[in-house]
Amino acid sequence: MAASFDIAVIGGGPGGYVAAIRAAQLGFSVALIEREHLGGICLNWGCIPTKSLLRSAEVFGTLQHLDDFGLEAQNPAFDIAAIVKRSRQIAEQLNRGVGHLLRKNKVQVIDGSARLRGPGTVEVDGPSGSQMIQAESIIVATGARARQLPGLESDGHLVWTYKEAMMPPAMPKSLLVVGSGAIGIEFASFYKALGADVTVIEVMDRILPVEDEEISGFARKRLEQRGIAILTDARLQRLDRGEGHVTAVVAINGEERRITVDRVIMAVGIVGNTEGLGLERLGVDIENGHIVIDRHCRTSVPGIHAIGDVAGPPWLAHKASHEGVVCVEAIAGRDPHPLDVSKIPGCTYSEPQIASVGLTERTAREAGYDVKVGRFPYVGNGKAIVLGDTEGLIKTVFDAKTGELLGAHLVGSEVTELIQGFVIARQLEATELDLMQTVFPHPTLSEMMHEATLDAYGRAVHF
Repeated sequence: MAASFDIAVIGGGPGGYVAAIRAAQLGFSVALIEREHLGGICLNWGCIPTKSLLRSAEVFGTLQHLDDFGLEAQNPAFDIAAIVKRSRQIAEQLNRGVGHLLRKNKVQVIDGSARLRGPGTVEVDGPSGSQMIQAESIIVATGARARQLPGLESDGHLVWTYKEAMMPPAMPKSLLVVGSGAIGIEFASFYKALGADVTVIEVMDRILPVEDEEISGFARKRLEQRGIAILTDARLQRLDRGEGHVTAVVAINGEERRITVDRVIMAVGIVGNTEGLGLERLGVDIENGHIVIDRHCRTSVPGIHAIGDVAGPPWLAHKASHEGVVCVEAIAGRDPHPLDVSKIPGCTYSEPQIASVGLTERTAREAGYDVKVGRFPYVGNGKAIVLGDTEGLIKTVFDAKTGELLGAHLVGSEVTELIQGFVIARQLEATELDLMQTVFPHPTLSEMMHEATLDAYGRAVHF
């Protein structure tokens, strides 16, 4: 006899487990089906453990400049195995935490792989066999996986995906990163900080192509100053795998270049996990490898919903979590505000950090806005000077007619924390006057947010 629930969630990542908990809070009986690890890719193999690696690299980088702070330490070194161990321990700690939250909220967790057998019916193949689940509403939150390019597939040894790159058995002396989005740039930054010779190739004409062009250019300059080689307008043709090394054949402006490295990291995007779920058979619309949803996360088939990476960009954990709440509250009849992707921040935790929200200067102009643009450099900020990190820029984009904050784009120390101030401003539809009249604490990096707003209107004080 099939177990019956109000809601069945397929996938226990940041979208799925948040949806399950919110559903339980609203009084629904909930089953959460997860085939591998609670917390999904983000917690176990993405967002969290990579930040642990980057934190270790950041501390090690600071040790190289202790004399700038009047400090001294003898022969600082690193242990790559210990760095990896720390990142895995953090992931395991948070994985257990998710399990605790689900138990606390009385969500029934079912181990196994799910397949939709019909409206309201899910078959789960688990360690103890197969079982059927009945649920009035089904939420698909199966996430995504690394995209593989034909003929250039990862092999787990010489050519890595993000998963192998997070657990290197030893430090490679040289590394090629294919793709310059957030994942590629973060790994390039990590390995360079620990001494690897790093090259990044990007098929587009600039790195971090979703970011504002000015910020992208600033980040490229800083990364190159750190010694990372960057090749844009570069297309990977093939990988010749040898004994302990790889030679990449790259086409740049019609010319062929060969780059030999110890390891290659493929960071060329992701593809939604839609296969094997029975979606097509039930008539669920899928486009470009992702499930098509409406503003409340409903698919083309009544009773079936989708959230997170499997439902398309932006592929961000915080987007998935918010969609989970929107989805469940819509199921509950609460008519929640639909997700506005223009108000979702994006963050890259490299050195330097990059963060943004809203329209870039180019996209704002292309949308027909008359814009006012403000800028403030880190070198003009007292806290940045105290931190010894004066390479950075805060950029704001306003609608000249209404004063609406259209976008904010940051590069430099701790901008992944600063961006939330602009996110709140966007959410509250703040104007330049709201930000100008806000009192920012001194001395802080956040003062630059104020100055970048003032600068857009010719009123900057400290620059």
